[in-house]
Amino acid sequence: MPPRSDSFTGSVWLRPPRAQTGQPTLSREQIVRAAMELLDAEGPAGLSMRRLGTKLGSGATSLYWHVANKDELLELAVDEVLGEIYVPEPGDTGWRIGASISANGMRSALLRHPWAIGLLGLHPTIGPNAMRLGERLVALFIAAGFRGMALSHATAVLNSHAIGAATSESAIKSALKRTGQTYEQIAEDVEPYLQRLASDNPNYEKWRQETGPMPNDPDQVLEETYAFGLERLLDGLELWLENNTGKPSGP
Repeated sequence: MPPRSDSFTGSVWLRPPRAQTGQPTLSREQIVRAAMELLDAEGPAGLSMRRLGTKLGSGATSLYWHVANKDELLELAVDEVLGEIYVPEPGDTGWRIGASISANGMRSALLRHPWAIGLLGLHPTIGPNAMRLGERLVALFIAAGFRGMALSHATAVLNSHAIGAATSESAIKSALKRTGQTYEQIAEDVEPYLQRLASDNPNYEKWRQETGPMPNDPDQVLEETYAFGLERLLDGLELWLENNTGKPSGP
């Protein structure tokens, strides 16, 4: 049996409540929100129990009332990020629109809190916000006609698209911030290299010439890429439903 200290089996949601004496001066919500402010500003490396205590103007005792260590704090913070994602109820809209709203919410939440991307999967996502999100998404896909493992696969690819898009976009934005250069400046630096390789990569070069210069706004390209992928993913799920249930899947 894995040790309870394992990062997965030792989830904060799985440990029994610890016996405490006295009364905490801070709530769990206050602690988590302050931790998220540090994470948004500096990422996981910038978060420590000592720095969090200083930010809150409190000693470690108040923090340890609610969390045993930084690992548990990060798990709570990730669940708070998932709480920012809205999924409509099945009767409120069609499944495609509901799935789009869920995926868009996932991508947006991770772009607001990019530190959370690298923490997904380190712990079981069974916090209250994660469970609410999962419950809504399952209900939406059941109403569409998905069942069993097909439902699991469908929701997984939907979430994977949103997480993958957020991962790429966050990496690009981080690189731009780190270098202090604009997208146009980086493109200019790379252009001579691509031209030297043009004869060895004729199809790629032909495509480059046909599409012309990339738009000045990289966010526009990333947005269009994400939206294109989401629509094609939903097209595929809709076709699967029609082929396996024998009836239209609805909007």
